[in-house]
Amino acid sequence: MREASTKELNTALQEMRVHTLDSFRFYERAQKLHIPYSPEFNPPLWELGHIAWFQEYWIARNPTRSEGVAMRSGLAKKNSVLARADQWYDSAKVQHETRWDSGYPSSDECLTYAAQTLDQTLTLLHSTSDDDAALYFYWLVLQHEAMHLEAGAYMAQALGIPFETAWVSPGATASPSTTAKLPAQRWTLGWATDGFCFDNELISCTIALKPFEICLEPVSWAQYMAFVTKTGHRLPRYVRQTGSSFDVQTFGIWMPMVMQAPAVHVSWDDAQAYCAWAQCRLPTEAEWDCAARTLANFNWGEVWEWTQDTFAPFDGFVVHPYAEYSAPWFGTHKVMRGAARVTHQALRNVQYRNFFTPGRCDIYSGFRTCAL
Repeated sequence: MREASTKELNTALQEMRVHTLDSFRFYERAQKLHIPYSPEFNPPLWELGHIAWFQEYWIARNPTRSEGVAMRSGLAKKNSVLARADQWYDSAKVQHETRWDSGYPSSDECLTYAAQTLDQTLTLLHSTSDDDAALYFYWLVLQHEAMHLEAGAYMAQALGIPFETAWVSPGATASPSTTAKLPAQRWTLGWATDGFCFDNELISCTIALKPFEICLEPVSWAQYMAFVTKTGHRLPRYVRQTGSSFDVQTFGIWMPMVMQAPAVHVSWDDAQAYCAWAQCRLPTEAEWDCAARTLANFNWGEVWEWTQDTFAPFDGFVVHPYAEYSAPWFGTHKVMRGAARVTHQALRNVQYRNFFTPGRCDIYSGFRTCAL
């Protein structure tokens, strides 16, 4: 359960900002604060300003934050410390392609705004009790910043920018692939207790699972490249062939492929093609969740893992105050579970539901399989 005292949240918010600024400085040193337009990314300067704006919008500018998740919608927010902040950084209203326009604040102005909004947040948190419903919004901004931190890592990978910081975990190799058989059972997805969670993780629902057999490890490079070699399927993004071997790019550095490591930068479409060739299938979200929460030797956390399921609300879904988080993406994205080596610890939770369009492969995405 995502719960913490105000003291722990204070520390977490400050540590997260240190990591965000470390990430931003990688782009500064690489002279990549202004990048070519891409539908998958945002300019680093806009990203920093948006993180600061989001925090200020839901904390210092939110007069009804004490209502928590039950906050009334449609009420006016207080003014920002930055006069045109809403015009620049409100991602629900600012069209993606316009974020590359000139006229945004400079690097120094963005850094100042980020420092001001964090100071506001920490000051208000200091006068908030451990059982205050307003803590929902402090959790929200912490998780939001962690998501953008990970997005910054994806973008660094795409741009070939060296990017190694304390919050990026070292890569690990998997054990030889083994499977586990789980019996038919009724399994409950979603949160059923108090504490912070996203609206798409509520309300808990019970699913009747048939018996299934699932791999304890994600598909490895050795397994995936056997499929590529046999079928001529396209190489994953950031992989190149050098003679009879393969290299993988990790934040601007090409290194020999570690065949025992999980395959990464694999789209949902690629995963489906592999399953058709290997005569297996992706797990459903409920199967993945059941295995991850009941099997001690279920290895997850190296790559986000595709599931069969299309992203959809559980029965009884009620939208939370940040209405743009889940509902706009129902029906068009696929559910991913787990975490990746570039996922900050604050966002690592076995019940977290991630979601992306099935063609995305710039993210740290992999998969595991179930027997047919």
